[in-house]
Amino acid sequence: MSTAVVIGVGPGIGTAVARRFAREGFSLGLVARRAETVSDAAAAVADTGVPVVTATADVADEDALHAALDTLTGALGTPDVVVYNAALVRPDAVGELSLREHRDAWAVNVGGALVAAARLAPGMTQRGGGSFLITSGMPQVKPEYVSLSLGKAGVRALVALLDATYGPSGVHAAAVTVDGPVAPGTAFDPDVIAAHYWDLHTQARAEWTHDVLHTGA
Repeated sequence: MSTAVVIGVGPGIGTAVARRFAREGFSLGLVARRAETVSDAAAAVADTGVPVVTATADVADEDALHAALDTLTGALGTPDVVVYNAALVRPDAVGELSLREHRDAWAVNVGGALVAAARLAPGMTQRGGGSFLITSGMPQVKPEYVSLSLGKAGVRALVALLDATYGPSGVHAAAVTVDGPVAPGTAFDPDVIAAHYWDLHTQARAEWTHDVLHTGA
């Protein structure tokens, strides 16, 4: 059975992505910072009948994230697709945050994705390939969201680096850039956005794209 790992499986895009892959028969490994959050996500996919393994970790804690991912791969094997959906979203202007606060935001928005890729992508290459997909945003920087703008620029750079490192071995690295507030029943419905992740995972290698922009249009 194919496996999808979703890191940062909150009530919006994360759970919608998990349900999308579960409908295709994928077993699921779900990671969130809080036990209640990951439990709710597991309950939201329970009706699909696929195996679900959960773990908790703060993605900014490298050791904790390693332990969570090792728990999932120990139970489910090497994933076919990894979705990194964790982010620290908060308004902040230039000069409002300390350097420490910027480092903390970067650790969630970019660092955790790098740690997860370094832990999982080598096994994916040995197995023959897969997909490593990251939720992105801020296609244009916003001065009222400085740390998030910097983080999402870092995500785009990370995707390019992962493609250069693992792409030749068959791992499709890509970002889904969401340019608006996610809300059910709108043009930014998480179930609509989740379709992009499935489309990226199923792209033929000759047609790989590395950034899908969801504008709600």
